[in-house]
Amino acid sequence: MTSAAAPAPATLRARNADFVIFAANGFAFATWMSRVPDAKQMLDLTPGQLGVMLLSISVGSLIGLPVAGRIAHRWGAAFAVRLGAVASLPGLVLAALAVQFTDSMYLVMPGLFLVGLGFGVWDVSQNLEGTIIERALDRAIMPWFHALFSGGTVLGALIGAGLVWAGVGIVPHLVAVAVACAFAAWWGTANFLPAFDEDHEADAAADGTKVKQRSAWLEPRTLLIGLVVLAAAFAEGTANDWMAVAFVDGHDVSNAMGVVALAVFLSFMTAGRILGTNLLDKYGRLLVLRVMFAAAIVGCLLVVFGNVWIALFGAAVWGVGASLGFPVGMSAAADDPRRAPMRLSVVSTIGYTAFLAGPPLLGFFGDKFGVLNALLVVGAVSVLALAVIPATKPLKVEANAE
Repeated sequence: MTSAAAPAPATLRARNADFVIFAANGFAFATWMSRVPDAKQMLDLTPGQLGVMLLSISVGSLIGLPVAGRIAHRWGAAFAVRLGAVASLPGLVLAALAVQFTDSMYLVMPGLFLVGLGFGVWDVSQNLEGTIIERALDRAIMPWFHALFSGGTVLGALIGAGLVWAGVGIVPHLVAVAVACAFAAWWGTANFLPAFDEDHEADAAADGTKVKQRSAWLEPRTLLIGLVVLAAAFAEGTANDWMAVAFVDGHDVSNAMGVVALAVFLSFMTAGRILGTNLLDKYGRLLVLRVMFAAAIVGCLLVVFGNVWIALFGAAVWGVGASLGFPVGMSAAADDPRRAPMRLSVVSTIGYTAFLAGPPLLGFFGDKFGVLNALLVVGAVSVLALAVIPATKPLKVEANAE
């Protein structure tokens, strides 16, 4: 076996560029989430009404997800990320203007729909680019990309908490973030690798004829990996949407302190992703994911049943527990590079169903049992993930004969 060659400069530039893209995506997303308690109060919404308003983000995302792969395949991941930014960042500004200058959540929802639509295209495209870079480097670095996303969310949440405390309005806050993230998206995508390698098309035979491939939606392993990613996305997305509100309503803290709780969750999620690659190399996917989902369950219980300080510790445990399910699921779906694009599309669509079901589900439970108690649903979904984790066992893919 020959020694591994040094990564090509273009690959390293693409890796660093995708780091920036993931971080900008997370920063923009957390910026909106840091103003959700303000939006709830300014519009005088119940938890159920807030859930319906946030549903517009989820609907937009699930419309963007299926088309993202087609867009990236035809025009490249760079174009797809830019298109997602063009939709999502103006959507942030429109939502902020509606919150500030209207008294109707229905006027906020079109902007949030654009946010979800754009982030759906952006998120899938950056993950597709990440799998291309991961294969080019021949290293499992997907958790690092997601760590940069989490790092962006931490920075966005902390800055959001500071601006809320300082009394800065929602409009100047979101306008400034939209402009900064637009520049980051345009700069980062200029260094992307091609979205797909034409020499390894899965639908072409050796003689150049087309081969009809079985739909990835019919593969049991792919569907089960999708369930793991769904549970991880639900644990992460629920915290993003409801952690700050749950602390404000359930633990009777200020809005700024509620955002601090969100920042604790995001900080420890980021740490879990940075350190998780070494754990995966040493202990393997199955053991690490089992421990992580068990931690998410424990953290959820501490947040719900502890006092404020125990709940903050629980937010940290929850963050670590939710850190690796999503990136490891993406890597598992891409074990066979010949089928990676189709499987990633399926797994992403299943996983992001959590962002459709999560906000209204938690909102409706919050109306009946309180937002804090509604978080117990996360524990139940994580138990489901524990049952299907064996599906993420690495595939042994035979090299194609020349």
